[in-house]
Amino acid sequence: KYDRHVERTSQRPLASGALTHKQAALFLGAQLTGGLAVLTSLPHLEYCFWLGTASLPFVFAYPLMKRYTNWPQLVLGMTINWGALMGYAATHGSLDLSIVGPLYTGSIAWPLVYDTLYAHQDKKDDTKLGLKST
Repeated sequence: KYDRHVERTSQRPLASGALTHKQAALFLGAQLTGGLAVLTSLPHLEYCFWLGTASLPFVFAYPLMKRYTNWPQLVLGMTINWGALMGYAATHGSLDLSIVGPLYTGSIAWPLVYDTLYAHQDKKDDTKLGLKST
């Protein structure tokens, strides 16, 4: 809905109409199935399954964050860096935040920086659409 009105994102497949909502839903289903296959292949399956499932609220929340906060890239960082937690859990069958916590929190800085650059590019369009921006 919003991407087609933002200059930088207007030519994305869904925003431009090159991809239908049905095709996008099928692709999402394939991606989720692939992710589940990877998740169920990890050692320490039960622990990794619940830790992986705990990431889903971030996954679903991120696309909506520009409507509610000026810092959506913080949620992006928390979401995409969840893999650091998953990797540690798959290796050790537990989560020692004194070890993996600094990696996870430090890694959030990267998307904070690069996604802020994108946010500044979209500022004029975001203002017109009533979206929040950094």
